[in-house]
Amino acid sequence: MAEFTLRLRRYDPESGEGPFWEEHTIDLEPHRSVLEGILQAKDRFDGSIGIRCSCRAAICGSCGVKINGQPDLACHTHLERAKRRSKDGIIEVEPMGNMPVIKDLIVDMEAVHWKKIRRVTPWLIAKQPVPEREYIVPRETMVDVTQSMACIQCGACVSDCLSMEVDPEFIGPAALAKAYRFVGDPRDAQHRERLEDLAEDPHGIYDCTHCFQCISACPKGVAPMNQIMRLRRRAGNDFHIEDRNNGERHERAFVSLIKRNGLLDEAELLPRSYGGDSALAKFKPSAAAELASSLPVIARALLRRKLTPAAVLKPHKLPRADRDQIKRIYDEVDGPDERVEFNIYISGKDEDR
Repeated sequence: MAEFTLRLRRYDPESGEGPFWEEHTIDLEPHRSVLEGILQAKDRFDGSIGIRCSCRAAICGSCGVKINGQPDLACHTHLERAKRRSKDGIIEVEPMGNMPVIKDLIVDMEAVHWKKIRRVTPWLIAKQPVPEREYIVPRETMVDVTQSMACIQCGACVSDCLSMEVDPEFIGPAALAKAYRFVGDPRDAQHRERLEDLAEDPHGIYDCTHCFQCISACPKGVAPMNQIMRLRRRAGNDFHIEDRNNGERHERAFVSLIKRNGLLDEAELLPRSYGGDSALAKFKPSAAAELASSLPVIARALLRRKLTPAAVLKPHKLPRADRDQIKRIYDEVDGPDERVEFNIYISGKDEDR
């Protein structure tokens, strides 16, 4: 047995009082979970502590909280490990982010998480005619979607999503990972319709900022950001969907500029994203209008010397030898006729590829 101190964030919206921190010292074996520690504090010191839990085996996802500032499952985190990762030896537990708090460590999953899940039509839309007995699905296809199927809907990725902090309307990592579950399934009849919907939505697949927070937060290795990138590849490469958000053109401009220069030419990125992947894009009306609306931002960048006239007129380029090496990487990636989707959840580590 060992002593551990829990610092719990308490908050009851109905009380009219603000949130506050409360500390409790519990006695448990170091290998026991943070959830067991909270339940002991609830049993011994204050029965009003609010915590949601069910299976206690990292399967149901109910006990998602923030432990020392990081989202995790309380039943999946050992007290000893949590103490070792704390700043001052006190295990700090608070409710997950990006969702309203119902009481203490319990958040309203319905208000955000489940609302977003319903947004992506989370069920199979069967092709017609439906077979009399069963669909025969290639093993490789099921391997591709198994990673997104591993999601236990704990909301950890939603809690840590920086895009959702800036734009609460963003569909979010959990829902988009669920969307790939059906876009990647050959039995679904509406792949294009799903992708067009998610690409055209200003809060859809192109609203993700690639911060990798959802990958770090996920306790099941679902890697939601990877599933979002797969949705983008399917939308752009397979169905050639040019969305009104210019997401597909923006990515294409990134790829071509780095392939050409070895570095990103930011002065060319905006006009190519709106006017097409060409040096003449800046003269197209759609790109000119966007450039004009961006003049205040460009002026601030010039004043703060984040951008210089010389850099605009003569962008940096890597040496020719380095650019040739980058071109070889592009040729290696684009060379095969068939794209290979590597599912790390099933196949092991990157080194195995």
